[in-house]
Amino acid sequence: MVESVPTAVDPLSDHELMVAVRAGEIDRLGELFERHHQPLYGYFVRHTGDRTVSEDLVQLVFYRILKYRHTYRDEGRFSAWIYHLARKVAADHFRRKNATPQNTDPAELDTATDQTPHAADRAVAADESERLHAALAALDPGQRELLILARFQHLKHEEIARLFDLSAGAVKVRVHRALRELREIYFRLSRGPIV
Repeated sequence: MVESVPTAVDPLSDHELMVAVRAGEIDRLGELFERHHQPLYGYFVRHTGDRTVSEDLVQLVFYRILKYRHTYRDEGRFSAWIYHLARKVAADHFRRKNATPQNTDPAELDTATDQTPHAADRAVAADESERLHAALAALDPGQRELLILARFQHLKHEEIARLFDLSAGAVKVRVHRALRELREIYFRLSRGPIV
């Protein structure tokens, strides 16, 4: 007699959870929140430079998910839809505040702990990180947003293309140009302050 071994239940995908939320299983929104609040928080901190405001904006995104759950479609990926909402929340925030994205404190953006034992190595890494964040802040807001979505939030070019109503090829070119501009600014900062 073969004994059956209980198998672990595979967790639902983001898409499956959102379909359940759309169908009225509102408690499933908590699972989506647990999965996505940190990446969204990082997205907003990089845009606003303000941790408190970023926390509020994340909450607003999830409020809008709940409010507009009926508009979620079965096409595409959930991550593209949530960043579509996040972009709208950020735009509304800047419009209300009549502000533009701010330079952020690199120390606030670093979520990984530094395992390097030498103070000199940590100082060099901190200088490089500060230069990189300063270069990112010096980019045009549109270029900065593309890089944040592509490199920090890891959205595919096709997903970003839907957000910006562009072709995937155009997004690829713009991300490449933004990276080139970021590199140039970074190296100028390495030689001295931008004048």
